[in-house]
Amino acid sequence: MAETAGRITLRHVEVFVATAEEASISLAAQRLGASPSAVSQQLTNLETALSTPLLNRNERPMSLTPSGRLFLRRAQTILNEAARARVELARADPTVFTRLRLGVIEDFDAEVTPQLLREMAAEMGGCQFLLETGASHRLYEKLETRALDMIVATDISASAPWMEIHPVLTEPFVAAVPKGAADDGDALAVLRRMPLILYTKRHHIGRMIAAHLAQQNLRLSHRFELDSYHAIMAMVAAGEGWTILSPLGFMHAARFRDQADILPLPFAPLSRRINLVARRGVLSDLPALTAERLRRLVAEHIVARSLERAPWLGDALAVEGLPKSSP
Repeated sequence: MAETAGRITLRHVEVFVATAEEASISLAAQRLGASPSAVSQQLTNLETALSTPLLNRNERPMSLTPSGRLFLRRAQTILNEAARARVELARADPTVFTRLRLGVIEDFDAEVTPQLLREMAAEMGGCQFLLETGASHRLYEKLETRALDMIVATDISASAPWMEIHPVLTEPFVAAVPKGAADDGDALAVLRRMPLILYTKRHHIGRMIAAHLAQQNLRLSHRFELDSYHAIMAMVAAGEGWTILSPLGFMHAARFRDQADILPLPFAPLSRRINLVARRGVLSDLPALTAERLRRLVAEHIVARSLERAPWLGDALAVEGLPKSSP
């Protein structure tokens, strides 16, 4: 059915915001799962309805006209209100909430994320769940541009005013070594004799580790820099070296856990915090409820099992909001 001339639809607004934030029709089309021609037509229809140009389409990157900058502020409010309305309606009837886009770091995708999705799906019967796994900085970018609704990611920077942050887990980094490699002698001396297998510095975690080693003035030989916990732990298990990772990362590579040991870092400690983050005020109480559910699953599947294997982790491995003495 043809659109009525002069009518502004929610789809118009969504397309405009995506284009404004991506500064590109083709990138907006990728984000929306539409064709560039369809996005361009929607923008033309919106500009016709408003009787004013909103975008300088001949510029690269594309920029907003003065009218476009003014409309963008209102458009963002419209999208926030629409999302808020969907959540409020879903409280009365869970089948009303039709889509939830969740981004999660790879550390959770083995056990915690599937269980989280199963529990949420049981309560939100008509909802389609779209899961994206990726590096923390990529997930934050997609949350900011509304390509995701909620993310579970490492705390990588100061919070922004638009963020609603729910802490989930604080965990220390540990050393993972081939089974029995550190049974005798000084741990640091043992580690110096083996190559270090680094997590890639293309990701925030890798940069954190590299910066920490530099602060300790430690120059440890390394030949490998990888972007997969499974690949790293496979090499550790095979005796090719040792690595620095979190208990969550170690538990994630379940296949190799019995072929490796973890021990405290034999130098200054390093830790990270994992948060559930959403756009402030958009999803009502859904982020807080999801974070509460996630904390329970993390306590059961990650913390309890990690402490069984390495009791010395103690209070350094803690689910936020729970007593530190009880995982």
